Amino acid sequence: MISYEGLEKALKDKGIGKTELSVRLGLSTRTVAKIGKGERLSNRSIQKIADWLGVESEDLMREVSDNRILQVLREEKEVKLSGGLYHELQVRMTYNSNHIEGSKLSEDQTRLIFETNTLDAGDGIQVDDVLETVHHFRAIDYVIDIAEDELTEDIIKHLHYILKHDTKDASLSWFAVGAYKKRANTVGGRETSKPSEVHEHMKDLLHRYNAKDDVTLEDIVELHAEFEFIHPFQDGNGRVGRLVALKECLRHNVIPFLIEDAKKNYYYRGLAEWKNEKGWLLDTCRDGQDTFVRLLKMLGVFPTGINTVNMEPWNHDC
Repeated sequence: MISYEGLEKALKDKGIGKTELSVRLGLSTRTVAKIGKGERLSNRSIQKIADWLGVESEDLMREVSDNRILQVLREEKEVKLSGGLYHELQVRMTYNSNHIEGSKLSEDQTRLIFETNTLDAGDGIQVDDVLETVHHFRAIDYVIDIAEDELTEDIIKHLHYILKHDTKDASLSWFAVGAYKKRANTVGGRETSKPSEVHEHMKDLLHRYNAKDDVTLEDIVELHAEFEFIHPFQDGNGRVGRLVALKECLRHNVIPFLIEDAKKNYYYRGLAEWKNEKGWLLDTCRDGQDTFVRLLKMLGVFPTGINTVNMEPWNHDC
């Protein structure tokens, strides 16, 4: 849905209404009707209005999501609000997701980088730990920006590029940044898709996933597990996979899940045993949803229309 609050304010400041605007600019009744219905105007139409009003086009309309969580994240990201949901998601997800993969930065150090763009490094801090922390912040920004788009290989590859560009790995001739792996790899001693198979396996996975009509937590967890079994990149698969899961939760109005570093053993066990026992990974991700719900409650964010299949009702003891 598109909000035209900015346009309404600009018209009020100028002392005219939409009817007079349409007469002066020769806008069609269909264009005016779109404004009233909250539908998107063409770039040409909104630029024409902006030029006449003497303002920037982006000041006149903005996209508003029915997903309360996504809308709060977008609003807080836009104004760089400190201490809100966007702030806490950035710090907590970045710290935990990177720590699961071996980063030595503490949560306090992660928070300091996000809040001040500085670091009291002390001894032994790897440059890549700092770079990949900053990159993860930008990857979450990208997820928030494109959350409602259909998941594609290009989106997944771009997440990998955001995370891994300019790192030590990127200097290796055989390490493909923002592209699928060139060398075979394993995860937990298990064979993954061969480089020559990755594209077809990813294409098939996304085709099956995007064909679903009503995506639930179980579908997103299954997507995550199968993505990790394919292991499409040389490195960074876990972080990209969790970012993809965040995006899809936001896209389908499912409470996101935060996998905490302290529970990584349960998470790894769930992934390793997924094909034999799906309940372990599902339970770990539901626990991650509980962690996110506690954060929402602490910040007073009460989402509407959330898909809570297999979760306790949102409004219990709220």
